[in-house]
Amino acid sequence: MEYTRIGNTGLEVSKLCLGCMSFGDASKGFHSGWLLDETQSRSIIKKALDLGINFFDTANIYAQGTSEAYLGRALHDFADRDEVVIATKLFFGDGQHENRNTVGLSRKAIFNQVEASLKRLGVDYIDILYVHRWDYNTPIEETMAALHDLVRTGKVHYLGASAMYAWQFQKAQYTAEKNGWTKFSVMQNHYNLLYREDEREMIPFCKDSGVGLAPYSPLASGRVVRDWDADTARSKTDAIAKSKYDDTEEQDKAIVERVAEISDKYHVSRAQVALAWLWQKGTHSPIVGVTKENYLDDFVGAFHLQLTEGDIAYLDEKYLPHKVVGAL
Repeated sequence: MEYTRIGNTGLEVSKLCLGCMSFGDASKGFHSGWLLDETQSRSIIKKALDLGINFFDTANIYAQGTSEAYLGRALHDFADRDEVVIATKLFFGDGQHENRNTVGLSRKAIFNQVEASLKRLGVDYIDILYVHRWDYNTPIEETMAALHDLVRTGKVHYLGASAMYAWQFQKAQYTAEKNGWTKFSVMQNHYNLLYREDEREMIPFCKDSGVGLAPYSPLASGRVVRDWDADTARSKTDAIAKSKYDDTEEQDKAIVERVAEISDKYHVSRAQVALAWLWQKGTHSPIVGVTKENYLDDFVGAFHLQLTEGDIAYLDEKYLPHKVVGAL
């Protein structure tokens, strides 16, 4: 395993982050067609730890909080709490007890959601707390003040943001800096070979201001690692992934074909090409979700792949602008 520090912080994390959206009670998931039960989830979490992964990402909305519960119990049994980095997200709520004051980023909603996540995870603090989306109904001053207070109490150690426009992220950072509050240290944005819209504003801003990049969907929900006409359980049932990528099928197919060419050239997997591309683009810890243990072994192999400038240019050449998805 290789490790890096997130942005300008001293927090040391593995260069692969295990995403936990595929873990949870299938009866409570909006993507139940490919959710893993607790036994299967624990096996993958244990495998990740054995490989040296210390960075784990979940959210209160994943399978109505059962993803957090599965992750918390597994890490309690298999890991030293001080050695692992647990990230979770708030905004949507857990999908079970949603009302006017338990979702969004108001002070009341933030405190409510954090207490619920701490309980499900079975921990005293959250290493990285992400705001899952921008809240158009709450003043950013209220949100940033509440997040800062959580850091001051020790219930949260670092702050992150996910899936928003660059102007929104800059506004949040400016508000925090102006008031002497805790700023966001990491951006979890939608970024992969098939979706690169954040290269225009968000990624340059993060690099310039020392914010770490932990992109989600690094394999484009599996689309870059298989032949275009291949079917999987996820490709058939994941409505969110379909909404992200189905509208750009023709232009994306050409990129997937080039990924296959590069993988053949170096005798490596397509996933390794996609991850190596992300690291060479300056990201810190891509968030990989898996449904089988052997996928993790494959991902670790990406550390040995160094793409040339020509390879990068070849992979980039066919990209065309996409409709913005993620930021709402």
